[in-house]
Amino acid sequence: MRQQPPKTLLKQLCMERSLGIPAMVALFTTTAAQVIGKGSDDPTCSERTAKRWRAGNVDPLSLSADTCRVLQAMFGRPVTELLAPPAQPDPHTSAFDLEQKIDMMAHDAHDDASATAAASISDTSLDQLTDDVAALAHAYALLAPVTAIQRGHALQARLQEQRDHTRVPAQQQRLLLLSGQTMALLAVAAFDLGAFPSARRLARAADLYAETARFDPLRAYADGILAYIAYFTSMPGEAVTKARRAQTYGGLGEVARRRLLATEARALGHLGDRDGALHALRQAEEVDDGARDDLHDGVAGEFGFPADRLAMSNSSTALLVHEPAQAEISALRALRLIDEQPSQARSAHVLGGAAADLGTARLLGNDVEGAAEALLPLWDIPADHRVTGVLARASQIQHLLTAPHFRGAVLPAQLRERVEDFARAASSHQLTGSALLQLDG
Repeated sequence: MRQQPPKTLLKQLCMERSLGIPAMVALFTTTAAQVIGKGSDDPTCSERTAKRWRAGNVDPLSLSADTCRVLQAMFGRPVTELLAPPAQPDPHTSAFDLEQKIDMMAHDAHDDASATAAASISDTSLDQLTDDVAALAHAYALLAPVTAIQRGHALQARLQEQRDHTRVPAQQQRLLLLSGQTMALLAVAAFDLGAFPSARRLARAADLYAETARFDPLRAYADGILAYIAYFTSMPGEAVTKARRAQTYGGLGEVARRRLLATEARALGHLGDRDGALHALRQAEEVDDGARDDLHDGVAGEFGFPADRLAMSNSSTALLVHEPAQAEISALRALRLIDEQPSQARSAHVLGGAAADLGTARLLGNDVEGAAEALLPLWDIPADHRVTGVLARASQIQHLLTAPHFRGAVLPAQLRERVEDFARAASSHQLTGSALLQLDG
């Protein structure tokens, strides 16, 4: 390909002097100190600015007087000439001059390539960031949502800083994917705090990162978040749409499909579609194709969907479609699976959700003593771990205890007060009344 002639005299003079972009910036800084003197208002020149000047994309009149003085001192020509096209070459230029110019152009191209190569970050730094995102995902179930927000925000700032330091496409894509995963975890934390508009915005940001990085499992996860935000904000139809769209993405593993089917079942339950909800619930329990993906299985943690969480979700779905007996079976299974885990690894969200669902199922059968026993693990959940899902279930229990046949009884009254104190002490309590489980309508 034929080399294009320089567009400015400045570019031509730099080529003749083998003055690449970094060298020109360094020379400008040195000359400015000599010509203008040191001070806070010294003219500056970045690599981007140098490229614009050399390309002729600047009006000479837009430059400051001091900048013009420095450029004239560097090249011995007025700025109006430096930023204008060079004089047409003599067609009789000697072969020696032509060879010299080609050599200059080669030096210039090498300098530019070296600058591009320098704009990268180490693979070690990327590996550490990958580990840090995975660590947050695995620790999430044991963290208070506020703490998860703080850690996620700091991690996102580091990822953004690294993205600004690299121009290598593969590194950019990897950082985009890590940013998307972090945004998804922040969306979950915002939801757990009851900040639904922020959670929705963060989930959409995660989806945009995933789309840019061409990573469908994260897009499916983000849609799953949007689905349960929708049914907690009284938009069950949108929740069903989001859950079903998420299942259309390619490359999803068994865990991803199970999670999305459980989400769809909950959404259909909120919509009042009993048969559809029970069908999706059965599908979620029957997924068994062994497929895996790099998010739900590879990173796992909060991106995973273990058996205790599936059982808890299914107990909630059963309550939504007025199947308290099935809800009790699923809730007991979830509690049994949690009890098999080390105490330090148990998720307060899953434990609280399952205990509340079990209590609700027994209250629907007028078994107040059994409900009181089922709710014992609920009271021990620290206030800053009482997330949206747990508080919504607790509010439903409080509503059920106001039924006429419980009025005047001592134990129901005590439980109502206990639930009220539980919700009052919670650090997150921004719930909309319409988001509560509708079991009596």
